[in-house]
Amino acid sequence: MPVFNGGQYLKEAVESILNQSFTQFELLIIDDGSIDDSLKILQQYAESDRRIRLWSRENRGLVQTLNELIEMARSPFLARMDADDVALPDRLLHQVQKLERQPNLLCVGGAYDMVDQQGEWLLHVSPALQNDEIQQRLLSGSSPIQHSCAMMRRSAVLQVGGYDPATFPAEDLDLWLRLGELGELANLQETILKYRVHTASITSKRLKQHSQTVRKVCEQAWQRRGLKNLPHCEKVEQRYQQLMLRCGWQAFLNRQREAAVSYGVRAVQALPLDLESWRLLVCAAIKPFPKGDLV
Repeated sequence: MPVFNGGQYLKEAVESILNQSFTQFELLIIDDGSIDDSLKILQQYAESDRRIRLWSRENRGLVQTLNELIEMARSPFLARMDADDVALPDRLLHQVQKLERQPNLLCVGGAYDMVDQQGEWLLHVSPALQNDEIQQRLLSGSSPIQHSCAMMRRSAVLQVGGYDPATFPAEDLDLWLRLGELGELANLQETILKYRVHTASITSKRLKQHSQTVRKVCEQAWQRRGLKNLPHCEKVEQRYQQLMLRCGWQAFLNRQREAAVSYGVRAVQALPLDLESWRLLVCAAIKPFPKGDLV
């Protein structure tokens, strides 16, 4: 678990791991130069639970922090976790069992629920389950394995060289593609995580950088695999806009106008000429909420 200024949701994230039904794990945490109360919170947990190994240092960024954690790990399996998400109680159990049953499986994710900043449900994501479909989607620039849902074989991650700093902010897509050249990838059909969506987490500038990096990562994978008929590379902006639309309308149904407007703004930033983005933004800003109880 890399942590940088994650104090707002950190307790819930840490406790969701400490309360797993599978208990034979160590929770490795690097505080990456936080200036909020993250380190204080983490020190309190580390003092009360020996399964936590905690380090604190100056800020070096996400990718370097992840690579340091991989080197420090002693388990054959590595489970990614973010400081603002919530792992469901049987997450680790389901993933360990899956990896133990399938020796050729190098990485396993799972289904997850997206929640807003207050923890309100937004939508459920049931990703592709089997290797062939996952590989196809990865090669087109989409990542069916949610980063904070992933559990990987440490030996395979080390074999491919860990995360590549040059591929940020698409470092997870790049790693899945390289792991997929060694073995199989899969997702569990069980819901294993609550993934928190931050309305301000991706700016339009970062979105453009992300899109360019995804294209570069895909092209490198196509070359490594000797693909002549290159797959269509999906546009990050379009996927992000569709996600913001779904989250925005659900926030509107939840009567959370500020959040709905924020999602609408980000949908417009992603695709300014798309009428659906503007429709969400206008409705979120001025339309009355639905009457009656929501089902």
